[in-house]
Amino acid sequence: MKRIVLFLATNLAVGLVLSITLSILGVNRYLAGSGLNVQALAIFSVIVGFAGSFISLLLSKTMAKWSTGARVIQEPQGADERWLVETVRRLADKAGIGMPEVAVYEGAPNAFATGAFKDSSLVAVSTGLLQSMTRDEVEAVLGHEISHVGNGDMVTLALIQGTVNTFVVFLARVVGYFVDRAVFRTERGLGMGYYVTVIACEILFGIAASIIVAWFSRWREFRADAGSATLLGTPRPMIGALRRLGGLEQGALPQALQAFGIAEGHAFLGLFASHPPIEERIAALESHRPS
Repeated sequence: MKRIVLFLATNLAVGLVLSITLSILGVNRYLAGSGLNVQALAIFSVIVGFAGSFISLLLSKTMAKWSTGARVIQEPQGADERWLVETVRRLADKAGIGMPEVAVYEGAPNAFATGAFKDSSLVAVSTGLLQSMTRDEVEAVLGHEISHVGNGDMVTLALIQGTVNTFVVFLARVVGYFVDRAVFRTERGLGMGYYVTVIACEILFGIAASIIVAWFSRWREFRADAGSATLLGTPRPMIGALRRLGGLEQGALPQALQAFGIAEGHAFLGLFASHPPIEERIAALESHRPS
């Protein structure tokens, strides 16, 4: 979960900064100066929508290390760290990706993987997870995270986030323009109605867009679980890890990393949950037949 929370938070922050900066520079006034310039607005929306998403993607490893205090293992200290590094190396080779950086951070049971490129990623596990699970279960969790990297989930998430951001920026300004003209009767330039409506619509449309992102996040958790089963040749260790997680207090991750961890999404969040219920994930694994 940690990697998505941080990714989304960084994406939101960058998008807001870009939007405010372009407004200060007068881009909004230009777009509506002589009527709504749909083509220019579309270009503006794509730039703002994807810039935040891809900047977040490129900063994902750095932000993940900073937000969790993760320590990258340069020289393994003791048998446990040597086993951890070698297990990640073996799974990465089997998945056909470059060796990720391996890190450990203090916290309750959880793990995450992040990074913009398959051959330059980061896999991190918490001390709580290492202490509470068997090696087979930890290996299954590592297989889950390696599968996220191998599936290119971070890049796909960035593309989806950029696309929904683009629609949010575009539609908010279209609605703002017409409200300003029809309700507030602004005849020249942009009135206060435009700016208020744009802010309100960006919040509302952003909430709606997050449902799409959350749906993808839940879907890719099932796929990463199946990937772990395939890498290990059996779904049993991942089922055991999920069952153990179900009985543990799961470590909270920063907002931008939530969709990349292994912890269960809260049931009351419903459509906004980044993870499916553990029971559904176990049921899917029990029907899984690794090739």
